[in-house]
Amino acid sequence: MKRIKYFVIVALVVALSSVLIYSVTKKEVHLGSSMYVPAEVSFAGEKAPLEVYDVKERFERELLVNANLHSSTILIIKRANRAFPVIEPILKEYNVPDDFKYLAVIESALTNAVSSAGARGFWQFMESTAKESGMEVTPTVDERYHLVKSTHAACKYLLKAKEKFGSWTLAAASYNAGMNGIASQMESQKADNYYDLLLNEETSRYVFRIHALKQIMENPQNFGFAINKEDLYQLLPTKKVEVDSTITNLADFAKTQGINYKILKLHNPWLRDKKLPNPTKKMYVIEIPTSGY
Repeated sequence: MKRIKYFVIVALVVALSSVLIYSVTKKEVHLGSSMYVPAEVSFAGEKAPLEVYDVKERFERELLVNANLHSSTILIIKRANRAFPVIEPILKEYNVPDDFKYLAVIESALTNAVSSAGARGFWQFMESTAKESGMEVTPTVDERYHLVKSTHAACKYLLKAKEKFGSWTLAAASYNAGMNGIASQMESQKADNYYDLLLNEETSRYVFRIHALKQIMENPQNFGFAINKEDLYQLLPTKKVEVDSTITNLADFAKTQGINYKILKLHNPWLRDKKLPNPTKKMYVIEIPTSGY
């Protein structure tokens, strides 16, 4: 009798395992079906040639990878509700296509990230490039962490790249590989289109990651992401305080504004020290939240 019970239990476990395995397999196959892969995709009004087999496969790879990075992608969608209202009007001001907000997504996941190479901020500027773009980078002030100023700088770069290459897609690729890097590959390979170039692994995937995040973030429900509007991160209202003198202690300054040091730094990540030396009396604008703290 014990042996019969044993075999019954084993049979039930095997049956249940089969169901679970089948369910997972079925889900994975479903994710790879045409239901989850759009027939056409474009970036900045420039269509990707999905009829070319390697282009389609590279796009599907990034779509599947990012659709299954559930926690990371959910956080990106939640952050976008706070970051995009800042980024979008600046892109519009420069006549840079709105799709470039997704470039910031793949660069930093919409955080003030720091790369292994030393690039920083939402737009991942290196120190030298940031200074060339007019941003202040010192031990006490680093405007790579200033979303508004770094977005302006990114737009200026992208306009130069578009003028050089005549293509927004190539301009996006050059943000990763550099203008000289893309130009060199175009010349040596005798190609004038991103999708015709054989590039290093990172740059080869770069634009396709933008395509993938654009698809997922514009149609999250198609990829299994159901996030309530009230659960998205909000852009908190702030007041602007102009300062043209040295602040010897930012914690004391924060208290005069009715907040604490932590809140001051969270809303002004470009302040990199506990003080703000200002011997030249430069005008700085500090954001002070009026709610949410």
